[in-house]
Amino acid sequence: MFSFLPSPLKGAVSFLMYLINTILLTVPLILISLLKFILPFQPVVMILDRILMGIAGLWIHINSLTTDLFCNIDWDIRGLDKLNPKEWYLVLSNHQSWVDILVLQKTLRKKIPMLKFFLKKELIWVPFLGLAWWALDFPFMKRYSKEFLAQNPHLKGKDLESTRKACQKFKHTPVSIMNFVEGTRYTPEKAKTSAFSHLLTPRAGGIAFVLGSMDQCLNHILDVTIVYPDRVPSFWSFISGKTRKIIVDFQLLEIGWQIKGDYFNDPVFKEQFCEWLNQLWQEKDRKIQRLLS
Repeated sequence: MFSFLPSPLKGAVSFLMYLINTILLTVPLILISLLKFILPFQPVVMILDRILMGIAGLWIHINSLTTDLFCNIDWDIRGLDKLNPKEWYLVLSNHQSWVDILVLQKTLRKKIPMLKFFLKKELIWVPFLGLAWWALDFPFMKRYSKEFLAQNPHLKGKDLESTRKACQKFKHTPVSIMNFVEGTRYTPEKAKTSAFSHLLTPRAGGIAFVLGSMDQCLNHILDVTIVYPDRVPSFWSFISGKTRKIIVDFQLLEIGWQIKGDYFNDPVFKEQFCEWLNQLWQEKDRKIQRLLS
């Protein structure tokens, strides 16, 4: 609707709308979360969780409307027809820009349960968003370096244990666990050490851990391929309306026997799991090449 405006003006107004939306909806999120903390009874918690999910869904919806108002994007979306918002998903995706998160939230809204990310514990201090993530039970992970564990061996495995406890919350309400498998955003510099043309080397540990912690309730793996045919946008260029086309391809995968096992203690299974993930990434790399050409 407002795509005729100059790009700098579109970016400024869009950013203001994203900011106001985030601030206004974070306040009720935090208040309801405090109520959940004060009244930790299962029936009450379930009702409050539904309200919290509704507020988060409204936040995503308003962000999506903002995108539609200021951006004239040709969306090419493939493979959404078999998804169910009442099932549990592990969502895997390539990662090129912070825009990826907005793209995933917009395209998957009401198709599957709301996406939840594993976050570094330090991110809880991000203004407004950190409290919102805490309110929505996003799992915060504490990572220990090898050097720190060498000096404090009694803490070995504590980071995994805390993550496993976080996963327990998701066994009663459908959820979508989001994982950017490469662990960081793709850049040409980082790609110099990669065996792939359009991707970075996938990291298996995070996926294996989620599957091991939640294998009894996860229904599917949703493999997502995001392609920006013109160029990978920054957040500012995206909200300024400079992105013209986005392709998002969804592929539903079953959780087969070959990816169920003890990744951290069984070297044979670890090798088998890494081979499965590497093959998946090879197929994704070829798919990106086809979509670009």
